[in-house]
Amino acid sequence: MLNLKIIFVLLVILKISISCEGDSELKKSDDFIYQEISVNELIKKYKNENLKAVDVIKEYIKRINEIDMNGPNLRSIIQINPDAIEIAASLDEYIKSGKLKGPLHGIPVVLKDNIDTEDNMNTTAGSRALANSKALKDSHIVKNLRESGAVILGKANLSEWANFRGENSTSGWSGINGQTKNPYVLTRNPCGSSSGSGVAVSANLAVIGIGTETNGSIVCPSSANGIVGIKPTVGMISRSGIIPISYTQDTAGPMARTLTDAVITLNVLKGTDEKDPKTNLGVKYLNRDYTKFLKLGGLQNKRIGVYSLPLRNKLDGNVYNSKVDSLFKNAIGLIKSLGAEIIEIDFINDKSAIEHSFTVMIHEYKDGLNNYFKNLSDNVKIKTIDDLIDFNKKDSLELKFFNQYYLEIANQTEGMKSKKYTESLASLNKLAKEQGIDRVMNTLNLDAIISPTGSPAWSSDLLNGDNYYIGSSSPAAMAGYPNISIPMGNIHGLPVGISFFGKAWSEPTLIQIAFDFEQKSKARIIPEFKLNDDEL
Repeated sequence: MLNLKIIFVLLVILKISISCEGDSELKKSDDFIYQEISVNELIKKYKNENLKAVDVIKEYIKRINEIDMNGPNLRSIIQINPDAIEIAASLDEYIKSGKLKGPLHGIPVVLKDNIDTEDNMNTTAGSRALANSKALKDSHIVKNLRESGAVILGKANLSEWANFRGENSTSGWSGINGQTKNPYVLTRNPCGSSSGSGVAVSANLAVIGIGTETNGSIVCPSSANGIVGIKPTVGMISRSGIIPISYTQDTAGPMARTLTDAVITLNVLKGTDEKDPKTNLGVKYLNRDYTKFLKLGGLQNKRIGVYSLPLRNKLDGNVYNSKVDSLFKNAIGLIKSLGAEIIEIDFINDKSAIEHSFTVMIHEYKDGLNNYFKNLSDNVKIKTIDDLIDFNKKDSLELKFFNQYYLEIANQTEGMKSKKYTESLASLNKLAKEQGIDRVMNTLNLDAIISPTGSPAWSSDLLNGDNYYIGSSSPAAMAGYPNISIPMGNIHGLPVGISFFGKAWSEPTLIQIAFDFEQKSKARIIPEFKLNDDEL
């Protein structure tokens, strides 16, 4: 759920020569029968053309075998659901009554593999320690997906333990499935930690992906893989049955090729759950149909704050990224042309907010993991963080490329009952909310804030780890506020996203604004599985 280095460093300079001429038209990379198909298009075919869900799911499984496990060998899928075809067949029987089961009837969905499913698939967090761990019950969001008619197609690879295991990690790598590849250029990184979900959706291996985020792990892989990602307000979607990092910052969210598909899925995922008290915070907001906010004109008369600090400044000096800057300026121009007023923002958060966020995370991580482990089936030998740390030390692969420092320091804390935790949590809430996004937006009377989501994907490097250049996820992540990433353009064929974020429960406004931008910019491009940078 975490893009760890985004927490500590807002950016560094991109040092390659790149072109920022974006292709506004979708380019076909192959003849897959369901290439770029949307939820509504597939639903229409089920209703009007007597299309069988079984046939659809078979085609997607065939494509996963050809593209993900062979061919480009993207490694985005850890396991295909052995029951997917049977589930699809039951939906074909259901529709004979003349009705769809729900808004995602027959839609192939992949889940990040830290989300519990009570079926024949494991839930591993990408770790060999949980290689044979089958959840005892569905997570709350999986229950919602099944009731909506979605077909859980499989489990997606991730940055192991949602990228909160150790230092110098490489996003998209797990002990279970190796390194996930960026579908645009196979030597480049997909970002994470929802790497497989982002790649699978971008490469047309599924229609919808479900990711999780603590800081950046939905929006960054959405940006790097040229898709849409919604990180909702914490409390909109239950976290029960999801392997945790932070009770304060964790959330699941939809990843899709269009904002419309992401919002349809958001409607399915949201809801209260007695097992997650955070979902009681926004009860009055959860009955909304968020698809009603998918309409043109959303930018008219809006006041938009421009947060350019991640693009231009480091904590230790001034740098400048001209190519991303050019894309961002073009996006700002489009936003102004659609009737919005632009207001520059100097800063959002005091730097100490990052330190408090980290302190909160490591304390919550200890309690969250230990509670998750103790509820696993008897055949799973990992019952505490101590067991996990010991397993990794003895395993031949788990510590080969990076360490487990964050597990170790989390295990040394006193957990969520400690004074240090409660003091940092209070400080984080004050700095990230009251003195952070709320202060900026209230003072300047803003409807939303925009920033580049990230830079073009860097080259994957298992020895040295990730090489982040730009990241704007922290303000919304630390506050637990919503953030939507939309494709903004591309640099030498590598996608770059733009983020729209704001105050708690401001999803309706953000959806209106982001939809207006998406429909006018049409910046999504289809990946072509280029082998390396020489093909750019």
